[in-house]
Amino acid sequence: MEQAKKLELQSVATEIRLGALLGVHAAKSGHPGGSLSIADLLAYLYFYKMRVDAKNPDDPDRDRLVLSKGHTAPALYATLAEKGFFPKEELAKLRQVDSFLQGHPDMKHTPGVDMTTGSLGLGISAAAGMALAAKIAGKDYRTYAIVGDGESEEGQVWEACMFAAHYKLDNFCLVIDWNGLQIDGPVAEVMNPTPHDKKLEAFGFNVISIDGHDFDQIDAAFTAAENCKGKPTAIIAKTTKGKGVSFMENQVGWHGNAPSDEQYEQAVAELKGGN
Repeated sequence: MEQAKKLELQSVATEIRLGALLGVHAAKSGHPGGSLSIADLLAYLYFYKMRVDAKNPDDPDRDRLVLSKGHTAPALYATLAEKGFFPKEELAKLRQVDSFLQGHPDMKHTPGVDMTTGSLGLGISAAAGMALAAKIAGKDYRTYAIVGDGESEEGQVWEACMFAAHYKLDNFCLVIDWNGLQIDGPVAEVMNPTPHDKKLEAFGFNVISIDGHDFDQIDAAFTAAENCKGKPTAIIAKTTKGKGVSFMENQVGWHGNAPSDEQYEQAVAELKGGN
């Protein structure tokens, strides 16, 4: 990837992280850690790879993204706002009763959201169904599902993987956000779902492991996924929970806590200083 494009995507990812933190801080609740870990992936997909149009959010030929780890909605909302689906000022209304930005994505009320999620495992299942629907209808859109590493402990996730492989959904791409932490602690200690690569290969997936913050690796992986025929692709993205904020990085306590005013100011300063 050209250096200029990488710098542009890095800047977008920073804005996504800032937007996610703005919402969580304003709401005094939410999930910052996992929102920050997927910002680079979202920046790449929405600002480089996916065929989406904020002026036509319901375009039947658009690419779809399903945030199966729906609790990290602040990152998705910040991405959609940055892309122009709705004003960025709405981010400060996260989780308010009269806001269309609720704690988990809502496809009925939020422009750009392709699937309502929250119950873990639901999103990937719906995304696989979307991919099959495209095959049946003869459409060329692609469907992406971002699944949490803790979420991958759910049996429904593996049922969806079995489904995607059985129907040879090469228009479907699973992304596992492997930041190593979930609400109760390290994923490997809570209920170890690894090795993801060998399990997914056994299910019939093309599997690629990458650094989820390296845009060259991200680009190579998603390009390879597009070029893979006859089977779905899974991208295992090694990320850092709380990426970009020193006191949040790799700290399980920031899975679902909101920063204080002082912490928020420090986080904003660090993100802006590192861009």
